[in-house]
Amino acid sequence: MDVLWDTAGSLSANELRDRLVDRTAVGQGKELASTTVLTVLSRLEHKGFVTRDRGTRPHLYRAVTTRADHTADLMHEVLGSVPDREAALARFIGSVSPNEAETLRRLLGTGPAA
Repeated sequence: MDVLWDTAGSLSANELRDRLVDRTAVGQGKELASTTVLTVLSRLEHKGFVTRDRGTRPHLYRAVTTRADHTADLMHEVLGSVPDREAALARFIGSVSPNEAETLRRLLGTGPAA
């Protein structure tokens, strides 16, 4: 997902494979099969993380949401699963850096009224 999130447009499975090889140790003597990449992309598409343009050959894939949107969704999911949401938020806020706390204050100050 990081490669897709870091890409402005869409990628074919082979382009994605090549970027993965460039980013990781996969290229260190081991091949990454296109079929493996296609399998993972198919699973990510089924789960709603990527979309495939079937009107092109080869098919092109792109992330459905941004990394920030995905992270926010995960945070909402976790907060929705705890019995004491306030305690979880308090624990989280207590662990942020001073710069992050200032960012939270700024964002909450400019957000809609509660």
